[in-house]
Amino acid sequence: MARKIVLTSGKGGVGKTTICANLGIQLAKLGFRVVLLDVDIGLNNLDVVMNIEDRIVFDITDVIMGRCRPKQALVQDKNISSLYVMPSFSAYNKTNILGEHIKNVIDQLDSSFDYILIDCPAGVEAGFHRAVFPANEAIIVVTPHLSSIRDADKVIGLLNDYDISYKGLVVNRVRGDLLLNGQMMAVENIVRALNLPLLGVIPEDDAIGESNSLGERVQSIESARAFTLLSENIHNGSKKIFDCTYKYRGLVGYLKRNLKKHV
Repeated sequence: MARKIVLTSGKGGVGKTTICANLGIQLAKLGFRVVLLDVDIGLNNLDVVMNIEDRIVFDITDVIMGRCRPKQALVQDKNISSLYVMPSFSAYNKTNILGEHIKNVIDQLDSSFDYILIDCPAGVEAGFHRAVFPANEAIIVVTPHLSSIRDADKVIGLLNDYDISYKGLVVNRVRGDLLLNGQMMAVENIVRALNLPLLGVIPEDDAIGESNSLGERVQSIESARAFTLLSENIHNGSKKIFDCTYKYRGLVGYLKRNLKKHV
């Protein structure tokens, strides 16, 4: 039976889809069978992040409408044989799709995978509810900004109405130089505010943003390490958190982070 994990945020633009994609990649690299399910119908871009948009034949709406079987809508990753994506469709009338439809699709995939990661739309409207309905676990993605944390708090409250056995937190786009300079909200303060276990911290990475816009998959060494720790924490229950401040410590780090302020 697969672990069914929804990735949600409450607020758009926090990098939720990027977290979903890279977490799936790292779990697959650990040897697990993983499928990424794009439930952000209408504003889908998981196919772009995963660089599969030119290989799509069927999508999740085709499965729901009975035009194909679930496995026919899966697109296998070019580099990792145990990683698949079930894409969404931007032009479909999403009001016809309910959480029960998504759950039916997932139930048919359950025995074939170890992890089913559900990319949830931003906000707390109907799309949120259809994505959360079939999940057993939830990862809430936030950035170190007050608006993101406030929206995440609303999402956490809504998740209490569902059969979610575990909720964890990922703090994305963290800059170590700003943390040490006191210019960014500390991760421990975010954890305290949301009262959730911390699963991972992902550093701000220009390479990821640029690669996503180009339909490529590029990471810095730091981001790759952060996602590896995140995937290990999720699977093993470990608590190893990437330190975004390590290269800004000491005399050289002090000079580096203060030089960065003036660039």
